[in-house]
This record gives sequence, structure tokens and C-alpha cells, in this order.
Amino acid sequence: MRSRQYGPDLNPPWKRQQPAPEVPAERDLVVEEAATGFCGAVVRCEKTAEGFTVTLEDRFGKHRVFPLVPRGFLLEGRTVTLVRPAGPAPARTPGRTASGSVAVPGARARVARESRIYVEGRHDAELVERVWGDDLRIEGVVVEYLEGVDDLPAIVADFAPGPGRRLGVLVDHLLPGTKEHRIAARVTGESVLVVGHPYVDIWQAVKPAAVGIPAWPAVPRGEDWKEGTCRRLGWPVDTPAAWKRILATVDSYKDLEPELLGRVEELIDFVTPPAQE
Repeated sequence: MRSRQYGPDLNPPWKRQQPAPEVPAERDLVVEEAATGFCGAVVRCEKTAEGFTVTLEDRFGKHRVFPLVPRGFLLEGRTVTLVRPAGPAPARTPGRTASGSVAVPGARARVARESRIYVEGRHDAELVERVWGDDLRIEGVVVEYLEGVDDLPAIVADFAPGPGRRLGVLVDHLLPGTKEHRIAARVTGESVLVVGHPYVDIWQAVKPAAVGIPAWPAVPRGEDWKEGTCRRLGWPVDTPAAWKRILATVDSYKDLEPELLGRVEELIDFVTPPAQE
């Protein structure tokens, strides 16, 4: 027989953990993460590969990402459960796309141009799409990825660039004296533009503050850069999951380094000349 006093879980009522009130994680709400004591304002709330997360920004501008778990936060000293706010997230900037361009409400995607932009890998393509996707659809520009640049001369020859058919290429770690720089010099021409950023990998083009880390770690040559980065940040050595975590922190061009921003804008301008060639 069950005791009316203790109920089915055999715990007295005064010892049972009461459910914490649910509070929508609205932007600018200031909370403290219970486990770490990190205090900050809500910047964003989103779904990631690991589940729903909330990003907090402290008074120094540092960002940290936490999972939305029951009783995981303190609000004015009270334990609460943060939940996703109802309705769509607030617009990043009224009337602007993620790249900072003036938004064109209701604009339909343009029929794809013959011109193209090639990037090195899938992560590069996903980052470009996240920030410049709206602009690219309006301009009718398709972005494709190469899986490296070793075969770039043959790829360019197969593409057959010419008047009205331009090709822009974004390359990682494009520095004088590198293999990438020598390959770029072989294919650059009137209808082909190869530009690059100085980073070993596109991950580094995301500002550390956006990811919630002080800096991207130094990984010795000979060690896989992505795996080494995960180890030094204390993340599981799972590069697809790590990339999803990084990409989820990017809301707009403000989360990217200028060295990447300028190069992508340059490529878009190159493949979308104002006058028909």
C-alpha cells in the first residue's frame, strides 16, 4: 500500500525538488549559468547538433554557449529553466541581410548566371551561404566547393571561363611562397580571379569572441589542424560536430574576420559585373 503522505516516489513532499519556472531566453535577458557562474546577457538561442543552446555575452564582450537544460540558470538569484522564446528570433538588423547589404523583401532568386564562385571545401561553402546567401540568390551566383586546390588548373580549364562566364575562387592560406599561391598564379586571368585569406582553415575566419573562446589555439605542423584545435579547446575530437558548433555562432558579417569579408565581397563583385561583357 502507498502512503498518502509520501506518494508513489516514496519521498516526503518537503524533500521533492520543485520544478523551476520556465523563462523564455529573450535577447538581453541577464542570467547566470548555474554550473560555471558565468553571467551574461542572452545574445541568441538556437538549435545545434548537440541540442538547443543559448549564447551569453558578459560585460567584457566575451561569448559562451550553454545547453538549455532544466534548472540550468539563475535569474535574480532564483533557479530557472530557460526555454526557447516563442515566435521568430528578432531580426539581426532591420532591413539588412546577414552580410550587411540592404534587404529586398519578397525578392525572388535570379536565374543562375554562368559565372561561378568556387571555394575549397564544404565548410567554406556553408559559411559563405550563411552570411551571403541572400545576396547570392538575388545576384544569381552559385557557390561550389572543390575539396582542395591541387587540381585547380584542370578545373579552370574544364570550366572554360570567358566573356560573360567568369570564375572566382576563394583559397585558404593564400600567402606568398606557398603552394596555393603558385597554383593561383597559374590560373589567374581576365576572366578568373583567385583570392584568399591568411588562415590555415576557414574555422579561423570566425572571430574567437563569437565562438566563446579567447583565441584560436596554435597547432604544430604535422598535426591535423582541426583535430588539434578540438583537443586544445577541450572539445570532443569530432570535426563535423565542432564545425556545426562554430557555424551556429555566426549570425552576420560582424562575426567574421575582415580578411575573409573583403575577399568574398571582391569575388561577388567580380562575377557580377554591372555591364554585360
